[in-house]
Amino acid sequence: MPLSTTDLLALLAAIPLAALGGEFFLKGVLGVASLWRLPKLLVATSLAAFATSSPELTVSTMAAIAGRPEIGLGDALGSNVVNIALILGLALLFGTLPAHLNELRRDFIFALAVPILLLVLAADGTLSRIEGAFLLMLFAFWLVLIAKQATKHRRDTTKADTESPGKPTHAWLFLLVGLTCLLLAGHLFVTGASGIAAALGMHNYVIGATVVAIGTSLPELVTTLLSRWRGHANLGLGILLGSNLFNGLAIVGIAAVIHPIQAPPREVSVALVVGVLSVLLILPRNGVISRQRGFCLLAAYMAYVVATLTR
Repeated sequence: MPLSTTDLLALLAAIPLAALGGEFFLKGVLGVASLWRLPKLLVATSLAAFATSSPELTVSTMAAIAGRPEIGLGDALGSNVVNIALILGLALLFGTLPAHLNELRRDFIFALAVPILLLVLAADGTLSRIEGAFLLMLFAFWLVLIAKQATKHRRDTTKADTESPGKPTHAWLFLLVGLTCLLLAGHLFVTGASGIAAALGMHNYVIGATVVAIGTSLPELVTTLLSRWRGHANLGLGILLGSNLFNGLAIVGIAAVIHPIQAPPREVSVALVVGVLSVLLILPRNGVISRQRGFCLLAAYMAYVVATLTR
């Protein structure tokens, strides 16, 4: 099958659109954090992470309604591997990443526990509606912990202790416009890259687990790299951890509640095991995640791709 000019143009158009969207989205996140008098990391882990995970939510929900929830499961698990192993691995190539375990302990614990839990639930080859509801209950519990932290911080912080947020409408406008650009860029990337991959003879499952997963994770990729360049390195880490929890608990949970998911352990175990390994690789030591960990993460992602190609 010959390469399509339309696919190439879609892929090229996605790049500047993603850059513009990432710039606006980052400004919006910082503005909302100041507006709400909340830690930037907390806003990144919750609001920003949920927003950037909206492509996975759309794909998973629509696929489950159509009776094919396995597509959403593959996209969510594949995106989680992309988030930590590929995106954070690339971000670490630019240098050591400051990260304090006391600020992220709760989210690291959840990020380690969720793929292990999914592996246990999928041991019988199926994720049932009851198991999906259980995942949603855990997600709700995590949200309660987030809300308690936010309430405590606002109670202990006065307006004089926070940066001037500027006009509230500007912060939300930056957030909305940035997210819209990022989602459109992700759509263009998936359309163009999938067409090119199909023309090169790649299998549909491989396209979904690699190309589509990268495309739906494009908002996290752009925002994480921009946050590093703009001096807000820990925001990217917060977005990636929050996005993984949203994917593993809320998105998979919603899909399973809508329609039970066939989840062959042999297929899902690759993404889940690499997911656990990736989180272990980013546990901070002495307040930092070293640059060398980036090479290890990228090696883990390459192993995931090879295992997916040879499934």
